Parts: sequence; structure tokens; C-alpha cells
Amino acid sequence: MQILLVASAFNSLTQRVFAELRDHGHRVAVELVREDDGFRRALAHHSPDLVVAPMLTTAIPKDVWSAVTCLVVHPGPVGDRGPSSLDWAVAEGAERWGVTVLQAEEVMDAGDVWAAAGCAVPPVGKSDLYRGEVADAATAAVLRAVERFASGTHSPQRQTADDQVRTRPWCTQDLRRIDWSSDPTGLVLRKLRAADSQPGVRDVLLGAEWFLHGGHPEDVLRGEPGRIVATRDGAVCRATVDGAVWIPQLRRPRTPGGPAGFKLPAVTALGGSLPDVPEVPAPLTPPPGRRTWTEVEYHEHGPVGLLRFSFPGGAMSTGQCHRLLAAYRHALTRPTSVLVLGGARDFFSNGIHLNVIEAAPDPAAESWENINAMDDLVEAVLTTGDRLTVAAVGGNASAGGVMLALAADEVWCRAGSVLNPHYRLMGLYGSEYWTDSLPRRVGPVRADRLMRQALPVSSAAAHRIGLVDRVVCASPEGFGAEAIRLAAELAASPDLPLRTAAKAAALGPERLAELAECRRAELERMRHDFWGPGGDYHRLRSAFVRKERTTGTPEHLAAVADTAPPRPERG
Repeated sequence: MQILLVASAFNSLTQRVFAELRDHGHRVAVELVREDDGFRRALAHHSPDLVVAPMLTTAIPKDVWSAVTCLVVHPGPVGDRGPSSLDWAVAEGAERWGVTVLQAEEVMDAGDVWAAAGCAVPPVGKSDLYRGEVADAATAAVLRAVERFASGTHSPQRQTADDQVRTRPWCTQDLRRIDWSSDPTGLVLRKLRAADSQPGVRDVLLGAEWFLHGGHPEDVLRGEPGRIVATRDGAVCRATVDGAVWIPQLRRPRTPGGPAGFKLPAVTALGGSLPDVPEVPAPLTPPPGRRTWTEVEYHEHGPVGLLRFSFPGGAMSTGQCHRLLAAYRHALTRPTSVLVLGGARDFFSNGIHLNVIEAAPDPAAESWENINAMDDLVEAVLTTGDRLTVAAVGGNASAGGVMLALAADEVWCRAGSVLNPHYRLMGLYGSEYWTDSLPRRVGPVRADRLMRQALPVSSAAAHRIGLVDRVVCASPEGFGAEAIRLAAELAASPDLPLRTAAKAAALGPERLAELAECRRAELERMRHDFWGPGGDYHRLRSAFVRKERTTGTPEHLAAVADTAPPRPERG
């Protein structure tokens, strides 16, 4: 079936729906539209059998939904209406939520229901929830709705008063405001999480206005409510009336006529205005029951070591790469036979930290430091010879983050994760040993195609082409425990000693020389991207970081409609 995806942005959910519909054999075109004529041009150009809108910030015009069936994905249960559905769910502490696929009509979110799916709401940020449980529910509902439409026999259900219709307003900053003198920690956390990663909570901190991004509980540190009492790895800890919370990132409000602000590590953003407070490191292995925030932690489960890391937005700055590498080297001193990297929900990694680079005095120099720090980390994984390594990809990954995963002996990917194994949309050649690891896994022809097409790959498709070794069917919340269980099985397998010995033998002088030449050649290309004339990297990075709106559909997406979908997965 010919399906047209219309969206305001090619965001995580749009990418996942795109990839999974193609996995099911549909021809899928993508158009990014922001005004009525854009919908009309897209409809005339593609003549689709069906239109699906995974993420829209504008209404589909009547003449479009009157001409062809248009299915809209609403991130709320049947009867829920309004533009801030997930914000309210998180802010109010809902334990269950849902996604509804409904037919576009005159009244927003009031159309006939083609499919719906429920999901749990764990205590995480809105964006994490959106990419995890909500994306799972939305994808299941979209696939069911498309199947029903294709059957030609299904009649969607009208919404009625029995559906407990509830239309809620836009969640404004007035409603999000934190009263540090009276709001308990639980309420502060819900407000912060309901605004993560956009729009953030507008607040006054150290006499200036900021948007606060991210919120994590702290069970030991205390202080005067509203005051910063400590820092840790770029985050600030702010006291509440009955505890404290960690806030990893801050963003400056846009000034009239000035450029858009962008998220930065809180300590970096505050700069010289940060008061003299202690840097309080977290133990690499926090004790059981401890509630605090840390980006990197290490645990052991018998013969299995788990090096868990979770960086805001999946980006990894130079300092974050150094900290993760130090933790990795510590893990190598431990008596384990299998070492698991990742295992967290949400992003695995998206490579270098473009926001930190954008804010640096010399972005090219910081880019160079960051890519070399990523390369050092990937090299350490590639040259580990005394145990098997597993990359446990619980969420999405892109660019150098995918290549970090490919450095491991085995790559396990949660069903529902989306991979973007390419760099060119940021004007980069790429490093992290991709010219060795990617062709080795998928072959040189497919590696070249993945890089050139720059399209998202579903977990099922990644498994089919050899990009990952195992697809793990688990919820976002349950993925880590399932990865540990599977790693324990791997550690107990009788052929593990032989595999480890063969791996160590293969890491001889010839192999190490190949890797060194691979890194040298990649970095030479990256040097040109950072400092050479005529490159697009600095312009594209700045536009991406500052969320500058593009006009029309990007060329790589516009070309999708002319390509056949990948071969569907066999049952």
C-alpha cells in the first residue's frame, strides 16, 4: 500500500513509524509540512492510499482529509483531547496512559477511532516516555489501524460520551511554575519531568531567567529551598523544602531579536555565576536503595559486569567520554567474563555533543577533542581481548553512538529501538572506526548505502542485515534486567572460553595496525570537515543545535518515495 507520512518534524516517533511500515512491505513517502498548501502539494504529488500523521503541530485542512483518509496519532487515550496530553499525564502522576489513532476531522482529536493501545507511565521524563512506552503503543496502534484500513472491511468507532471526553488546555509556563518555598520534591520532579526535554520549566536562578531541563531525586543532600547546594558532572543539585533534585541542563530564553538558546550542562551554562558549592561525585557503584543522579555506574551480577550509562539527549561531550572510558577501564580490572555496556532505557548514544561544541570558544577545536575522546572509548572496546563485550541498546542510537555499539562483540537491541548509522546529515565523514566495523557487519555495499541514504533502521531490519545480533523483546523499563539475564546465559555457555581465546588471538599486531590506520584515515577526513574550506558541518551543527526551522522536506527524505521498501521480515 502507498502511505504518505505527514509530520511537522522527522522526530523519533515519525522515524519509528516510517521504519516499521517499510518493514511491513508498504511504500512510504515522507513530507514535512507546516502550512495548508504543503498538505495539498504532498497529496497531489504522491496520490497515497492512506495518510498517516505521527506527529503534527498543525491541523490537516478539510479539503485534504475529505479527499483521502487521514489517520492522526494522538498521544493520549480515547477521549483525551488537547495539545499537551503527555505533559498532563506526567505532571498529574498518571500510572497508565495510552495512544489513539483517529481519523482527522473538523474538531481536533474528535475523529473516529481506528485503533488504540495502552501503556504504563514510569517515573521518567516526558521525552523518555515518548520515545519508550508511548512509541511502543503508538507503533502497535498505527500498524493495527493500517491493517484494518487495508482490509477494506473495518469501520472505525465513533467517539461518544461514554469515552469520558476530556479536553485540556495548553500546559503554559504559568501552570509549570515551581514554588521552591512550598512545592515538595515529588511535585517538583513531576513538573520538571513533564517539561523535559521541551519546553523546560522557566525559572529564576541566581538572579537570571533560565529554562530547567531534567529532574532527578537526591536523598542525602539538603539546603535552603531553591538554592544550589552541589554540582556533579555538569549538573546542579537544588534544594527543595523536603529534599533536593538534580538538574542536568539549563537553557537561556530567547532574547528579542537574538538567537535561540540551547540546552547546555548546567555548570557550563552558569559559568562564572555559579556559587562556590562542592562537587559531590557519585560512587561508581551506588549502594542498594540510594536515590541520586549519576550518568555512569557499574554493577556486577556474578560473572557479568554491567557498565550502565545514560547521558541527557544521548550526546557525549569530551568530559563524558573520558569519564565513561575511566569507568570502562575499571570494569576491565574486575573478574568478569562478560561485560555489558548500556542496558539503560532511552538513548544508548548519539555520538559527540553538538551543543557543548556550539558553545565552545573554538568549536572546531572542541569537535576535534570530542571525536578523539569518542575514538579512545571505541578503541578500548575494540581491543578488549580478555572477555566478551555486549552492547545493550535499550533506546535509539545514531552516528558515533551506533559505532560505539558496533565495537562490542555482540549488539543486543531492544525491539522498538531505532538506529541511524550515518553522519552525512551533519556534514561529517564520521569516525569511531566505522569504516572497519560497519562493513565488517553488513558488507561494504550495504554500509555505503546506509551512509548515503541516511535513513532510520528499525531493530528488526537491523537484525536482518546483521547490524545487530539479537532483538530483545522487553519493555523500556524491563530491558536492563532482561539484558543481564541473557548475559548470564552467555557467561554460562560452554563455548565462552573458546570464543574469548579466539578473540584474544585475533587481536595481534596486524589487527592493531589495521585499527590504527583506520583511525588515522578517518580523522584525516574529519580534520577537513572541522577546518577545511567549503564544508557544511559548522552551519548544519548550528542550525541543528538552535532548532532552526527548515523549509520543505529534506532531499534524503524526498527521495524515499522513489525507492522500494526493504524485504519484510519472515515470520
